[in-house]
Amino acid sequence: MRTIGEILKSARIKKRYSLKKVERETKIKKEFVEAIESGDWTVLPDFPVVLGFVKNLASFLEVDVKMAQATLKRDYPPRGLSINPKPDVGGKFAWTPKYTFLVGILTTVLALFGYLGFQFIKFNSPPALEVTRPPESFVATSNKIDISGKTDSDATIKINNQLVLVDEDGVFNGQVEIFEGTEEIVITATNRSKKETTIVRKIVPELSK
Repeated sequence: MRTIGEILKSARIKKRYSLKKVERETKIKKEFVEAIESGDWTVLPDFPVVLGFVKNLASFLEVDVKMAQATLKRDYPPRGLSINPKPDVGGKFAWTPKYTFLVGILTTVLALFGYLGFQFIKFNSPPALEVTRPPESFVATSNKIDISGKTDSDATIKINNQLVLVDEDGVFNGQVEIFEGTEEIVITATNRSKKETTIVRKIVPELSK
């Protein structure tokens, strides 16, 4: 009764495959192929790994895979035999379309999480607000002051509680009326999550009577 090693070796020789060719095509190191062919279990890894080797070799050499598995289970040594627990099974790494697909999926998932994280932070952060006019401590000689600045495009702007239009770039322009005794202008930006940013501009009214 032939062993699994003899069956695989016979099939390899019949096809005139060298150990190097088998190693190159199956990614199983030739030392392991030789060990399986000779029945030297001491240099091989645990049974599940050896079973994978045998299935791969049987498929490559066109040997009945089920028969090869059954023969291996018959030939594999009892647990009492000392077998190398951690042999070098690394072999040569080969990039395959499967790895390309997995990397693509991983990249897409990371990009999605990055986008969602950015949106979450943006949603829970107060809006940006910049007031370009008037400057701080502006001396007002007219009862109407032009206000301009920039905020997030999805924010709303109120100047002294008066709603001002914001364009698609976040730019706003408005005008507010002041009176004697008015000392500040309050500009407030509010985003969709109701977060607010406020800038207070101090003014010095010198209105002509």
